Amino acid sequence: MNTSFGLLSTYPPTQCGVAAFAGALSTALSAAAGVDRVGVVRVVDSPTFTDRPEVIAHLQANAAGSAEVAAAALDRHDVVIVNHEYGIFDGNDGDGVLDLLHRLRSPSIIVLHTVLRRPTPHQQWVLETVASLAGAVVITTESARTRLHETYTVDPGKVHVIPHGALVQPAIRTISSSGEPMVLTWGLLGPGKGVEWAIAGMREVRHLSPRPRYVISGQTHPKVLAEEGESYRLGLYKKVRAFGVADLVRFERSYADPSALARLVDRADVVVLPYDTTDQVSSGVLHEAVAAGKPVIATKFQHAVELLGTGAGLLVPHRDGAAIGAALKRLLTDPDLVAGMRAEGLRRTAGTDWDTIATRYLALAATLQDATSKA
Repeated sequence: MNTSFGLLSTYPPTQCGVAAFAGALSTALSAAAGVDRVGVVRVVDSPTFTDRPEVIAHLQANAAGSAEVAAAALDRHDVVIVNHEYGIFDGNDGDGVLDLLHRLRSPSIIVLHTVLRRPTPHQQWVLETVASLAGAVVITTESARTRLHETYTVDPGKVHVIPHGALVQPAIRTISSSGEPMVLTWGLLGPGKGVEWAIAGMREVRHLSPRPRYVISGQTHPKVLAEEGESYRLGLYKKVRAFGVADLVRFERSYADPSALARLVDRADVVVLPYDTTDQVSSGVLHEAVAAGKPVIATKFQHAVELLGTGAGLLVPHRDGAAIGAALKRLLTDPDLVAGMRAEGLRRTAGTDWDTIATRYLALAATLQDATSKA
């Protein structure tokens, strides 16, 4: 018997990492053998329209009756997958989602995209309550599993590690001695992304021949834009001029769809993730870059330490432009080092294409259905 999935999440055209994850997982599940259908309940802040046929309902923030309608739509499926991130649901620390979860009757899989190292008491209570209401809890890294068990009270038997998925990439290109190497950072922009430190690092490689180009691709995060406007981006423009690298840095103000993103990553020779945070246990951008066989320079946030620590990339201190520049110089001048990183990165991310990831969610769903039928 085929399984139907309900999916609760932010969802394209919403622009955020969780929405991109949900879109890719929905597409892969819909194409998987053994899946009947996928119905999406899209989390939104205000009334909206979508012409995507898989979107069957909306969970609207602070709207009376919305949780009841959304839960009923999800319950028309065999298993429900809920993408959890504090900031996407209404209420204090996103506790508005609990009303919907209490209403669900279908077995559910909760995907935790954030596991804080030092949560407030209320944040800890929200996550533990969400987990207690789920039939299974998925995290995407071993670091997240460790933190979950050390900091939170969650049944370890419920917890499963299923990695972030990655697009199937075209053949890996190599750095051309006749062309300009491309350094890439992509994703929604906002404070904490650390892009200013990568811009500073470009000073260290401006005299290389051929001269590298640093492409910063992505729109300002919608919530940052609403609260702070373009102050972060404008600050980056000033730093580009102040550091004397205006001819080496290009901003692409667009949110790439999956096919455009694949082409962009394919063109890159080095990917830089200069995040300020040390707390991040899951980064889709990091996983996708490594799975594409790209050498990565990243600050020492938790997921980067886990994924790059065996030689798939270079780890640098936080807020250290000189260290990023030194790492760039190594990668842009040492093809043997780059080749070794590519090989290790592909080894570490083998079996994480979205089709394979979808089959793992399907297997977990079958386990939940079996347990529910025997209860």
